[in-house]
Parts: sequence; C-alpha cells; structure tokens
Amino acid sequence: MHTEPLPPQHIQTFAQIAAQLADRVGAVVLGKADVVRLALTALFAQGHVLLEDVPGVGKTTLARAMAASISGQWRRIQFTPDLLPSDVSGVTIFNQASRGFEFHPGPVFANLVIADEINRASPKTQSALLEVMEERRVTVDGVAHPVPQPFLVVATQNPVEMDGTYRLPEAQLDRFLVKLSVGYPDEDVEIEVLRGSATRSPDALDPVTDTATVGEMVRLAQRVHVADPLYAYAVRLAAATRNHPQVRVGVSPRGVIALVRAACAYALINARGYVLPEDVKRLLHPVFAHRVLLSPDAQLRGVTPAEVLDDAVRSVPVPLPDQQTTA
Repeated sequence: MHTEPLPPQHIQTFAQIAAQLADRVGAVVLGKADVVRLALTALFAQGHVLLEDVPGVGKTTLARAMAASISGQWRRIQFTPDLLPSDVSGVTIFNQASRGFEFHPGPVFANLVIADEINRASPKTQSALLEVMEERRVTVDGVAHPVPQPFLVVATQNPVEMDGTYRLPEAQLDRFLVKLSVGYPDEDVEIEVLRGSATRSPDALDPVTDTATVGEMVRLAQRVHVADPLYAYAVRLAAATRNHPQVRVGVSPRGVIALVRAACAYALINARGYVLPEDVKRLLHPVFAHRVLLSPDAQLRGVTPAEVLDDAVRSVPVPLPDQQTTA
C-alpha cells in the first residue's frame, strides 16, 4: 500500500487513544473486552458493525458507549415494522416562505448511527441504509447529500428465529465489516452489573477523543504495511470458502478488502505498523462468517459458517517472513 513506514510516535499515540477508548467503553460493557476491541477495529477501518444477540445482553449499551466516548454527533433509530425509508434518510419538504423545496435530513446524518433492532423493519426500510453505508451519502429526489465524517453504523438485531423479525438481505449483510455477538456475561460480571447497574450508564461517560482525531486515526490505519504474501493469504482464504463443498456462495471480493482493512486497524490497535498473519486469522470469523452462505444440505446437517472458516484456515498455508509457507 504505502512504502513509507509509519513514524513510531504515531503508532504509539494511536494505540494509546484506542486503549483509552476501550477502557471507557469497557467501564459500561463489563467483561467484553474482546467485543469492544473488535468494534473499535471496525470504527478505525471505516466499517460498520452488526451486533446480533438475544435481547438484554448489552448490544445497545455497547453502541451508545462508543458514541459517548467520541465527542461527535450520534443518533439512534429504533426500527419498527411501520418505519418508512424517509424516516431514516430524510425528506424534501416544500417551504411556503421561500417558495422552494428544502431537504430535512433524517437521523442517519450523524457520525455514529445506532440502528436498533434493524431486522424488525421491513426490507424496504432496511435498504434505505444500503446506499449511505456504502457511499456515505444519501440521494433524495436526485440530489446527493453527504453524511458527516467519520461515519459508522452500529446495528443491533435479534436472532432471525425470533417473532416479528425480517432476515437482512445478503447484499446488506455484506456492507457490515464485522458481525459480533456480545454473549451472556460471566457470573462474576453479572453480579457486578447487579451491584452497580444504576451507575453504569453510557450517558455518564466523558468523551476520550473527538471526530477529527478519529478521522486522522482512520487515515493512519490506511498506511499500515501489508506484505504481499499476506494479500495472497487473504485472497486464498476467501477462495477456500468459495470452493468449499458445503458453501453455496463464498466470500466476495468486498469481503477480502474488508478483512485487509480490518487487519490494518487491528495491527495499529496492538501498537504495530505492520500486519501479521495472526491479525488476519483473528479477524477471519468476525469479518467472513456473515458473508458465507451455506448450501441447503449443509444447513440441514447443522454445519455452521465457523466450521467452514476453520476448514479454510487448515487448508491454506500461512505465509512466513522468509516467503516460505507452512500449513
């Protein structure tokens, strides 16, 4: 990508701010340091986060804590079956005084947008997020309106087997950089939550940094060094999902780009200006799992995307520093 290495002080500053953000969010989302770190990876990789889990485990709390830790605009959209696309993107209204049409921006015009229970809305409303997630702009009546930068959508959804939910289309799932599961807390953490549940509110968090700094960190993440064998490694992992006998649709090229972008951000969070094969392997499941569509036969037999990805990791040799490879 870039031949010029990142200055060590820039790498250290990035890692320090990322650690402060992780600590601040972790003060509210207890015992989930790994999930918090992956969500921050998506932020610095200019990707979007999908949190899927049962109700009541802290999905919205995580999203709100991230918003509160960065002093920027944030909006929350509660998705319901009667929500309209214009309720998300905004609407053009005729102004009697000026005798002209004026655009009234919707809640999607913010640095961090929390799309709560996104799979409770109709597919038509869900698709209103598609353009803005990919292009970072909204087109209403033929006029494009850019959203603020940096821009991150953190969407939460309940498992699709639950009543009143609509499965997200594959094209929209592909727009999310990572899909995470918060999971139930450990017993000790759950007791701690009960002890201090009244005091642990995301609204009480003070910002660690601002949107301008986050924007600069996004640019730094784009300058992380990726060795050529690691590009090939990412492509071969995706190819392994496409050629897997139990997969109907494998990971798209967009998914491979997402994996490399995420690995760059993850390396900087870990105070490195270069990507290691371990970064790629660590991010494989969060980035690839929701992009793998299993064959009907595999679904019937209970095969999971995670098993397919484990097969891919076993079958693709890991690049070594001296250009040799090992299984």
